[in-house]
Amino acid sequence: MRPSAPESLRKAVLDQPRPGSLTIAYTPDADRSPTENPPRFSWLPDIDDASRYVVEVSTNVEFEPESTHRYPGLAWNFFTPDETFAPGTYYWRYALWDEAESVPGSEWSAVRTFALAEGLPQTPVLSLAERRGRTKYAHPRLWLDGTELEAFSARIAADPTTCGWDIFFAKSVQPWIDRPIIAEPKPYPDNVRVASLWRQMYIDCQEVIYAIRHLAIAGRVLGDTRLLDRAREWLLAVAAWDTKGPTSRAYNDEAAFRVVVALAWGYDWLHDHLSEAERQSVRVVLLERTREVAEHVIGHARIHVFPYDSHAVRSLSAVLTPACIALDGESEEAMGWLDYTVDFLATLYSPWAGTDGGWAEGPHYWMTGIAYFIEAANLVAKYLGLDLYRRPFLQNTGAFPLYTKAPGTRRACFGDDSTLGDLPGLKVGYNVRQFAGVSGNGHYQWYFEQLKADAAGTEMAFYNYGWWDLNFDDLVYAHDHAPVASVEPADLPPVRWFKDIGWVAIQKHIHDPNRHIQFVFKSSPYGSLSHSHGDQNAFLLYAYGEDLAIQSGYYIAFNSSMHRDWRRQTRSKNAVLIGEKGQYAEKDKALARRASGSILDVTEAPGHVLIRADATAAYKVLNDTVLRVERDVHFVDDSYFIFVDRVETAQPQTLEWLCHTVGPIDAGKTSFRYRGERAGFSGQFIFSSNGAPRISVVEGFPGIDPAETEGLETHHHLRAEIEAATKHVLVTLLVPYALDAPKRIFSFIDDQGFATDIYFTDVDDRRFKLTLAKDFENAAI
Repeated sequence: MRPSAPESLRKAVLDQPRPGSLTIAYTPDADRSPTENPPRFSWLPDIDDASRYVVEVSTNVEFEPESTHRYPGLAWNFFTPDETFAPGTYYWRYALWDEAESVPGSEWSAVRTFALAEGLPQTPVLSLAERRGRTKYAHPRLWLDGTELEAFSARIAADPTTCGWDIFFAKSVQPWIDRPIIAEPKPYPDNVRVASLWRQMYIDCQEVIYAIRHLAIAGRVLGDTRLLDRAREWLLAVAAWDTKGPTSRAYNDEAAFRVVVALAWGYDWLHDHLSEAERQSVRVVLLERTREVAEHVIGHARIHVFPYDSHAVRSLSAVLTPACIALDGESEEAMGWLDYTVDFLATLYSPWAGTDGGWAEGPHYWMTGIAYFIEAANLVAKYLGLDLYRRPFLQNTGAFPLYTKAPGTRRACFGDDSTLGDLPGLKVGYNVRQFAGVSGNGHYQWYFEQLKADAAGTEMAFYNYGWWDLNFDDLVYAHDHAPVASVEPADLPPVRWFKDIGWVAIQKHIHDPNRHIQFVFKSSPYGSLSHSHGDQNAFLLYAYGEDLAIQSGYYIAFNSSMHRDWRRQTRSKNAVLIGEKGQYAEKDKALARRASGSILDVTEAPGHVLIRADATAAYKVLNDTVLRVERDVHFVDDSYFIFVDRVETAQPQTLEWLCHTVGPIDAGKTSFRYRGERAGFSGQFIFSSNGAPRISVVEGFPGIDPAETEGLETHHHLRAEIEAATKHVLVTLLVPYALDAPKRIFSFIDDQGFATDIYFTDVDDRRFKLTLAKDFENAAI
């Protein structure tokens, strides 16, 4: 509570602009009640980046001193208190803060209210004063401190197999002892980016991390001067690279990120093995490179206002956390960047998610973003004692890949994915294991073990080794967490709705490949922003051990023609085209966010799951005649799917129904069939309000440079076109089956009276009825 204090007589103007679709919002408010205690506060900042703020939270709308909490001197427009509140109704406001007078320096903002429910997760954040009090000036401080290092060294001396140390040393330390130090990468010819050179620069800088970090850690743990000397040679060589050259953030941010991380670990773990002159030279370079990243994130990208910047947000975890911890107490700038980073991760993270645990960019970029968040969260927990895993999103997010990227799947998930049709990347499983470690969830441990077994032999693939050394991950995890027993997810609830991102997943028999069905559906409020695509109201199907209805094409490289003109576009999705147009999926972030969808409802009943979704906005950006685009999906008797597409336009438009597969599709008059290696599906257009569709089958990727997919498998898709009309209702049946157990679903229509009834039945006489209202005004049905 605050004491009564004099208010400044001279008040600055407080701007309170309306938030946009790409900015943060004013939270919490009556429509966005807190999901954790204390609440997370955010608002649009003053035009002056140097402004400071004060926040008041009260149980009284008059903000009487005895019922009000005051938090002055806040450096940013986001904030989490260091205390929890009692459940109840609260009011909050903010103002500019006059640092010299220690009073509000502007009028107060509009008052907002929120209700704080009982039983919310308690997730207060250490105040700046508490953090300062915990600053540790001794090195190392990344992962292990001096006491932990001493204890771990003793354990390794007694048993070199402890925590897998012997494997780590053999595979991740010894290779760097005699290997020549990697030379500084050279600029691109004529400073024009070349994909092959970019990838080489990328991997070179990643290997610099491995060499410096692993040699330094091994040298300290074993007390081996030879290893420490070799690590120092690597560190000083990399510190001599041109900070404004090819490995600068402005030239190649991925390379720059990795160089900063390498320098941070080297500076921290070799600190006591360097001379003062060497420490100074490395510290200057580390600070300069860290400053370049921090100034971009905070001053240019301004993710505290515009948070939808994948690289900038990731760099908080991947770069600023280790670098600023390494420099904490030795640079005022770094201390400020560390405060910003910790507060962002504890307050605004993640812009791609809510509390349900989903990730709008899809599970591949979940893998990347969460992998680095895990590294940062573990470092922050060790260094500051702040447990970020208690936040609701982190409690739930392990379920996202479990439901949307099951073991065995290859092309059955949304968003950019650089695995090119391989099985899920190992790091997806490693991330989920981390959540097993912090939650004790045995399903997560099962997932990790399945993915690791399936992906054996891919450890050196670019999307694994090019980003992480999994031997080091195993070492850290084994040291920090007790083993969790694997639990087969036979009891996994079959439906998971990630409401915040507009994804719905159905998982049946995930533990049994012979019966497993995965169905993923998307209609997202994030639209085609960032690594998302024009795929609202689209679906993907994996069943009986094989991908069936897939996301077509390959994520060859960001902004390649395959990526830009096929993979991101609606024509590569199991969705519809209207008047030959899909959804907006280009570079304009505002339009990409506007091209959104929404899940209207998900209902479950015995033998029936219904998903209802609306993608009107997604199509309207490119086709202003669009009035309505809705899709209902019925999953019946854990066996087959019925799609009901309803489209309305101001002018007659054609409707095209698309379904993509790996291999060729056989098409008939009103039906189609796909036969894979282990499974397949049959499809039939049961009802169309505007006559039977004209069905054709397309091989390949029309309009895409064949050179980009040379050596890669060609995909196919079915295209069913219905003649132009202002209203369309299309009912499609899709029946997946294992090749050794073919399946048929029969149907008939009764259209007497004021409705059209469609009856579906299987060979065991299990029946399902779908009723469509007739549109007498338009004589459509």
